[in-house]
Amino acid sequence: MDEIKGIVKDINEKKIKPIYFLMGEEPYYIDKLSDYIEKNVLTEEEKGFNQTVLYGRDATIEDIISTCKRYPMMSDYQVVIVKEAQDLIKTIDQLESYALNPTPTTILVVCYKYKTLDKRKKLVKTIEKNGLLYESKKLYDTALPQWLKRVLSGKNLNIEPKASAMLIDFLGNDLSKISNEIDKLAIVLPSGSTITPESIEKNIGFSKDFNVFEFQKAIGTRNVPKSYAIAYYFHENPKDHNIIMVTSLLFSFFSKLLHYHGLKDKSPKNVMAVLKIGNYFIGDYETAAKNYPMRKVSQIVASLRDVDVKSKGVGATLNDKELYKTLLQSIFN
Repeated sequence: MDEIKGIVKDINEKKIKPIYFLMGEEPYYIDKLSDYIEKNVLTEEEKGFNQTVLYGRDATIEDIISTCKRYPMMSDYQVVIVKEAQDLIKTIDQLESYALNPTPTTILVVCYKYKTLDKRKKLVKTIEKNGLLYESKKLYDTALPQWLKRVLSGKNLNIEPKASAMLIDFLGNDLSKISNEIDKLAIVLPSGSTITPESIEKNIGFSKDFNVFEFQKAIGTRNVPKSYAIAYYFHENPKDHNIIMVTSLLFSFFSKLLHYHGLKDKSPKNVMAVLKIGNYFIGDYETAAKNYPMRKVSQIVASLRDVDVKSKGVGATLNDKELYKTLLQSIFN
């Protein structure tokens, strides 16, 4: 985040690089930087003749270099943005010849998503010398709540822990999806509001009572009726609650619970550090540990592996309803 702010600050101060090579597994920041350059470097009048957007699936490295070597018209710079540049993976090294001597009046932005260049290659060293190389890394799940708070703070919004967990459970660590949903909430909620599970249910459509977060909590507290009710809801709404995803999250929960059982130091600080969870979730693990002894947790982890395999159609032809029944029976029996 600080690196992003530094890049934007330099652009605003006209400390502009001839090449911005944006790469990495997390597309959110790549899009943010690319969009910022696209919207802010040139005036609206200058963009008509001096801003070009190319796509990796349609362009060649030769096309990109040829475009970059043009001179701007009635502007100090031209901006050339290559989106989905990962489609050029087989030929991207050919960009080195241009990176060695980039046109000073061209700002080349390369959006190389979901992948990274081999940092031992000459292309990387050349870009680092003559331009800017930025790697957008995936956020750890444990960092998502803090990231969410920071983004919401910029929109003068707060969020309750349960609401935060709902968003993250439903959308995973896809920052772009989370950001889109935040934008929806920012439109309908007054400035200074606190996002609650109710506001998420009303404005985004996630159920505050029937979601993975509540399913995990019901299982952890051994609330059998509620667990089966939520499982039935998931079965009736498979599009929003894919059993493979649900099983994966439960597997993560019980794997961490197994780890929790093995901890000698169960202080909140150590639990948060070792399990990589937020303070809000410590109570869930304390409760679940009382309800599920270590040996039982080991059995549940093995059962979840089996359900996961079957949910992918290996070794059985069970439907979702039967799989949820098998899953819960293995946990509660």
